[in-house]
Amino acid sequence: MVTLSRRVACAAFGAAVAFGLNRPLRFMPAAGAASVEPTVGFHRFKVGSVEVTAVYDGIWRKPHDPAFIKDVTVDQTKEALAKAGLTTDFMPIPLTVFVIKLGDRYVLCDAGSGVGQWQANATHLPGNMAAAGIDHSKIGTVLISHFHPDHVWGLMQKGTNAPTFPNAELVVSSTEFRWWTDPERVGKLPEGRRVAGKRIADVFPTWRNWRLVEDGSEVAPGIRLVFAPGHTPGHSALLVTSGTEQLMISADTMYVPALLAPHPDWQGSYDQDGPMAARTRRKLIDRIIADNVTICGSHFPFPGSGTFVRDGDAYAFTPAEV
Repeated sequence: MVTLSRRVACAAFGAAVAFGLNRPLRFMPAAGAASVEPTVGFHRFKVGSVEVTAVYDGIWRKPHDPAFIKDVTVDQTKEALAKAGLTTDFMPIPLTVFVIKLGDRYVLCDAGSGVGQWQANATHLPGNMAAAGIDHSKIGTVLISHFHPDHVWGLMQKGTNAPTFPNAELVVSSTEFRWWTDPERVGKLPEGRRVAGKRIADVFPTWRNWRLVEDGSEVAPGIRLVFAPGHTPGHSALLVTSGTEQLMISADTMYVPALLAPHPDWQGSYDQDGPMAARTRRKLIDRIIADNVTICGSHFPFPGSGTFVRDGDAYAFTPAEV
């Protein structure tokens, strides 16, 4: 008889190989990381009859940088982190992906950062998916919010750029795809983004399993694309509806709530159009408050969800607890 622990270990090994590893991952937070990294790497919840699993990929312990938020000092960002009860030793930017189960079909919302391709502490997605009982080979659809590396490098294998999900349908806003794959785009990018831009331009157009969609399109049963530009030209959120319940998967619209909930007009250095990103942020958060919609985000504290309320001309955010 195969024990449960051995079955999980075997599943983790299979997932690790598929994601470009030669051994299974063990989720062991680094020393001193207890306050910023979870001890359990997945969290399952329901939206109506739809099962959603938040899966932890890892965290970017971003060094403080005065250029991170336009016209905002490091002391101001540290103050916002402290008020939210977060570490001020660095800028904590966790990454969570969401898997939606529709009957026997699995839909992956963003593909994570790819093992060894983004940050040293962002390697946990394969092992945590296996621990959650999610077989990567059964993922039939990958919904992509935007083409930043922490969201799409998981589509490709390190070194070879071979597709991680060669048989899955890849769905993205037509605006996002066409902007990044414009033959003249790489030369127009800031120098720091050209390597990523070239990888996208060289690889993604060669794949034939893309489906390009527009705002409001049903991208899977009960899931619609919500155009949310600014962070990137085609950045999109996803609205999941089941019965009377809804979930807004907001991707990077409100990427660090500790900073942007109390200061929704702050513009990040990773926002390609800062003023548009701020307008989009207010529009989306006002919508989920007015409609009483559950919200999750890629860089919210794990499990990646929480609640927003109005606080004067800004917002207050309460993270969900596991």
